[in-house]
Amino acid sequence: MKQQIADLLRAGLAQLTAAGTLAGAEAPEPQVERTKDQTHGDFATNLALLLARPARARPRDLAERLVAALPASPLIERVEIAGPGFINFFLAEDAYRAVVPAILTAGHGYGRSGIGAGRRVQVEFVSANPTGPLHVGHGRGAAYGAVVADLLAAVGYEVHREYYVNDAGRQMDILAVSVWLRYLELCGEELDFPSNGYKGDYVWDIAATLHREHGDAYREEAGRVFAGTPPDERPG
Repeated sequence: MKQQIADLLRAGLAQLTAAGTLAGAEAPEPQVERTKDQTHGDFATNLALLLARPARARPRDLAERLVAALPASPLIERVEIAGPGFINFFLAEDAYRAVVPAILTAGHGYGRSGIGAGRRVQVEFVSANPTGPLHVGHGRGAAYGAVVADLLAAVGYEVHREYYVNDAGRQMDILAVSVWLRYLELCGEELDFPSNGYKGDYVWDIAATLHREHGDAYREEAGRVFAGTPPDERPG
């Protein structure tokens, strides 16, 4: 709809230019934005305000002339001028339904374009930390990242998706050791929990599940576990 309204504005500008109303002023490219307040219509433009100075005319007067020069369109119910010269467009009820045949004809190709021209772009997203509980933000980040990547691909970019799982390395080693040490405590071992271990309740929950399912099968004496390790700076 923005494009179709912009086309109407271009046609109106062309008519005013031909009539000499713009006094040789160079018309800017029409900018159409969706309104924040529905009482101001569905879309609006500040074209008359931008054009007023070069055209040497009052913005509201110029807006009135521009509205009068707009071609009729079955998609527009009415056009109003607001404030110092904003032009508000109210859509007809059939405006959105009119695009349905075009969508059905184009199928999955509807809305796609080649403006990306095969340029390469990388989208990095999520990077959810697996050493702690997941929350709704992680799911939201995954959804946002996937949608952004799909949109870029739909308009012709070559998209590389970098989805960080983060399920390896030192953090995972610390998580595994933290769970095992909590498990040993549940087995009856007395130990000073390392200051850099993960201390969240979820670690206890995992350790408790492990202990319920396997009993003392993985128990080791705390003295043997910590043999040869340097003293902890801040014992837990």
